[in-house]
Amino acid sequence: MKPAPRNLSRRNFLLAAGAGGAVATAALMNQRRNDTAPAGGKKTAGSTGYHVTEHIRNYYRTAKV
Repeated sequence: MKPAPRNLSRRNFLLAAGAGGAVATAALMNQRRNDTAPAGGKKTAGSTGYHVTEHIRNYYRTAKV
């Protein structure tokens, strides 16, 4: 028995491409979240993350609407 030919219309292609992109994005975000989490939930010494400084406080103060 011969398999039926697939109907690969443009709509089906775009649907598959969108679903594949969503899955790839979810996998990438999950990997990125797992890679950046410090062990034990403690902040490591010398981290280069976000720090509130006087300059940032001044910006927040002047940016208020």
